[in-house]
Parts: sequence; C-alpha cells; structure tokens
Amino acid sequence: MASLKCVALVSFALCLVSVLSADASRSEPGSVVRRLLEHHKYADGDPVPLYANKVGPFQNPSETYQYYDLPFCTPKDMKHKTEDLGEVLEGDRMVTTMFNLTFKDDKDFEERCSTVLTVDQVKKFRRAIEQDYYFQMYFDDLPLWGFIGKLDNSDEQKEARFLLFTHVHFKICYNNDRVIEIGALADPKQVKDITRDDPVKVTFTYSAKWEPTTITFDKRMEKYQKYSFLPQHLEIHWFSVINSCVTVLLLTGFLATILMRVLKNDFIKYTREDEDDPEETGWKNIHGDVFRFPPNSNLFAAVIGSGTQLLVLVLCIFALSLVGVFYPYNRGALNTACLIIYALTAGISGYVSALLYRQLGGEQWVRNLILTGSLFCGPLFLVFCFNNTVAIFYGSSQALPFGTMVIIAIIWALVTFPLTVLGGIAGKNNRSEFTAPCRTNKYPREIPTLPWYRSTVPQMCMAGFLPFSAIYIELYYIFASLWGHKIYTIYSILFIVFIILIIVTAFITIALTYFQLAAEDHEWWWRAVFCGGSTGFFIYGYCFYYYFARSEMTGLLQGSFFFGYMGCICYGFFLMLGSVGYRASLLFIRHIYRAIKCE
Repeated sequence: MASLKCVALVSFALCLVSVLSADASRSEPGSVVRRLLEHHKYADGDPVPLYANKVGPFQNPSETYQYYDLPFCTPKDMKHKTEDLGEVLEGDRMVTTMFNLTFKDDKDFEERCSTVLTVDQVKKFRRAIEQDYYFQMYFDDLPLWGFIGKLDNSDEQKEARFLLFTHVHFKICYNNDRVIEIGALADPKQVKDITRDDPVKVTFTYSAKWEPTTITFDKRMEKYQKYSFLPQHLEIHWFSVINSCVTVLLLTGFLATILMRVLKNDFIKYTREDEDDPEETGWKNIHGDVFRFPPNSNLFAAVIGSGTQLLVLVLCIFALSLVGVFYPYNRGALNTACLIIYALTAGISGYVSALLYRQLGGEQWVRNLILTGSLFCGPLFLVFCFNNTVAIFYGSSQALPFGTMVIIAIIWALVTFPLTVLGGIAGKNNRSEFTAPCRTNKYPREIPTLPWYRSTVPQMCMAGFLPFSAIYIELYYIFASLWGHKIYTIYSILFIVFIILIIVTAFITIALTYFQLAAEDHEWWWRAVFCGGSTGFFIYGYCFYYYFARSEMTGLLQGSFFFGYMGCICYGFFLMLGSVGYRASLLFIRHIYRAIKCE
C-alpha cells in the first residue's frame, strides 16, 4: 500500500511539473506559427518566423544577454517564443523581431526602423563592439549569427573607430516548400560611426535573397557540421585518439602482465608456506583485517551509491547520443536529458547506498538516504546559487527565471528524492550479506610505517595520471564544444575513450590496491575510492590550463560559470570513477583471498 502511494505521488509530481512547465513558458505568437514550425512547410508568401535569441561577447560563451538588452528597435507587439526546460537552462530567450521575411519573397531594401540613439545607447553599442558582441537568431529553427559592429583600426595615425552595422542581408536557400539554409551577412558599406559621445540617428535596414537548392530537408543540419571538427580535423582526431589509446593500453597490458606474474609467484609462495607452516608475510598476513569495514561507512556508502547513479546516467546519455538524439543545435536537449535521467535514476543511488550501508553494519539508514540524496545535488545547488546571483547582477540571460527554479525544485522534491527513498527502502530490505572469504579479527592489526610515496596523495597522483593521459586529447574537443562555439558530434570516439577510461581506472586502482596490501596496509576501502576518482582532480587541473592558455574567456561571470560548473562535473567524475575503483578493488581482493587458505 505504501508503495502504491509513493508511485501515485511520483505520478502526481510529474503531471504537476508538466503543467507548471506549460504555465511558466511564455505564450507563442499565434497558432499558425506553431503549426508552420511543426511541419516546416510553407506556401509562397507565408511568413517564416525569425526569432532573436541572445547577444554576448564572442569569447565568453556563457555571458549572454537578451537581444533587446541592446537598444535595437523593438516591435510593438513583441512576444516570447515558448521554450522548454532545456532551452531555458541553456540561456535561450527567443523573441519576435521586426524582420518581415516571407517564403520565396526577395527583399531589396527594407527599413526596420529609424531612431535617434541617445548618448547612453551609443555607449552601450560601443561597449558591445569593443567586446566583440555577436547576435544569434533562429529562422525556421535554423541558427544564424552575426556581429553587432566592428572596430576599425585601418588608419594607424588616428584613433580606432566604432562602426555599427545597420544593414543585414539574409541569404536563404529552399527546396520546394521547405527552408534548407540561411546565412546573415553585414554590409560593410552600411555602417554608422558611433565613436563620439553624441546622439546619432540610425536607420536599421535589411534585405533577403531566396535561392533554390538540391539539398533535402533531412540533410539541412549537415551544414553545421563544419562548425565542429569535421572533416579537416577528423583524421587527425582519430589518429590522435587511437595513438593515445594504444599507448595507454600497452602500458596497461605491461603492468597487467607484471601484476599477474607477481600474483602467480605469491600464490606459489603462499602454497609452499602452508605446507611448511612458516610465519605469514605480505598481503596474506593481513587476511584477518582486509575485510574490516571502513570508517565513516555512512558517507562511504553514499559515495558509492551516488557514483553508481552517475555512471548509469553517463551510459544513458551515451546511448541517446549514439542513436542520434543530440544532433547539432537540438537546443537544450542535452540539459533536458541529463535532468530527467538523473531524476529517474535516483532510485539506483538510494538502493546501492542503503544496501551497502546495511551490509557494513549501519543502522541510521534515514541519515544515509538524506546524505545520498544531497551528496551531489548539494554542492551543485550551492554553485548554482552563486552563479545565478552573479548572472542576475550582470543582467544575463543565463539567470534562471523564478518559475524554472520552482520546477527544478519540484522535480527534486517530488521525483528525485522520493525515488531515492524508494530505492533505499528496497536496498534496506534486501537480505543479502557482505561476502568475505576470510574472517575478520576482533582487533585491528597495526599498520607498519610506510615510505611517503605510499601515502594517499602520492598514490592518487599515480592513479590519476594514466587514466587522464587516455582522455586528455579528447578533453580539448569537449571543452571547445562546452565552452566555445564548436559542435561536438563524434560520439562514437567519445564512447570508446570513455570505455578505455573505465578500464584503465579499474586496472590502475587494482594495481595500487595490490601494492598497498603487499605492504601490509589493510585500509584499502577509502584509498580505492580516492585513487579511482583522482582523475577528476586532473581534469580540474586541466580546466585552469584551458581557461588561461587555450581560451580568451575573461570576467567574473564567465569565470564563475566555467570554474563553478566544471568543478561540479569533476566532482561527479570523482564520485563515478571512485565507485568504479572500489568495485574493481573489491572483486580483485575477493578473488585473491579465495585462492589461498586463510584460517
């Protein structure tokens, strides 16, 4: 009965979220536009919707503002386009414009508006030109970009001139009754000099040229592949990834061969010792302590549960990407998928954490579930609050509306956390016990004094270097997509690299765990988590290199978004790979201790 009530509560929450999403979104201008966009088919003379999305500095992709934050001419009946949750999280705020573009109708020279810019408005445009502002629009769901103006330094003897582009030419390609391609070009002859702090009269104009094309509608998004790393970089990309992966796999195989030989010699040695019955040494000597449960078992179980959920989340995202869900400029699809899948997989973290916590002898399972539910979401929420405050201070479109924050809070409170509790109840009621091939002694064995390089931090450095070397080439392409204007579409390469990352992480953690046990140090539980998750620290270190050496990002807003959200991503990698390291070490330890006689 309780389960039925929980299911009913979750169902009610999903329905409520869908209703709130519809209410929170702003109304779209007209059912005719909605119908045309749904089918993307037009008759001659039909209006084709053109929405202005955002503006911002080109070098700061997260610092975006609404289009009409700059003093462009605003339509009298300006309306906002309906946006889903993922688009809002992306910072999209699409509004109607004064461009009147109709299907197959050429425009020679049309006036948008004529206005007199005040001194403050001139300064706004001049600041935008100085920071290399661009605008983004969507025409029949096709993105287009252009720059606000340019800084003219042609005459070195005079000061630079700020030139505002006043004319936009649209080049549009069509195939039968569908729009296939669009581009926006600024006319370098149609500019207005706004160098001085004087009121300026400006006339904004536009033109449009429609041309037929043989490209079919289902291939119209292929044009945007050139903004990714295709085709000129694809062969180099594949070669670099294969070269890196082969090197890492050879090193891994080399270490695996050594470890297997050492283990084989250990098994022979311990078998002879059992026959001769001398004093035990090495990892066999600590068989009575190796399965002694770790301290802070509540936190340990929460880490493993959260890491397992994130691993399932990543695998689900890869499955969607490999079937073509995340095609170029499918706005907000990745954000929406991550949010929904994370909410729906919350039961996995609750189940794994509660089951492990019970097996470790824990009894405060309510505290365990609360810790599991907030272990990843808590730091992410704090980072979001700080970044959202900065975005509000800047007036950026990256600041989430209050309605969107309410929706996310409802999803967590009525979907994510209840599923975590349901999973925790299932894990708590699972009667399976922790299986250990050796009995644990009543009193813990004293750990001998070890050299400094066998402590946690040096071991983490060694553990994280090899997995990081397997992915560092791919990191540049991912960063250029997440924090730049490139598009990442080669998900097959990324999936291969991810699988190699998991394999290498598991193996290097096993190797370091063996060396730790061979030194008669039986406190391997937390060490396996830290060694497995240490790649996250290397990735965060790469963030500093990319920000200061490979990009031109500047400012508090962009810096807080970059380092804040990348910190959350790296923290997620730590949890995910830490759980992988623990699982791999546990399987290895169980295997080697089953192979020997332990009293």
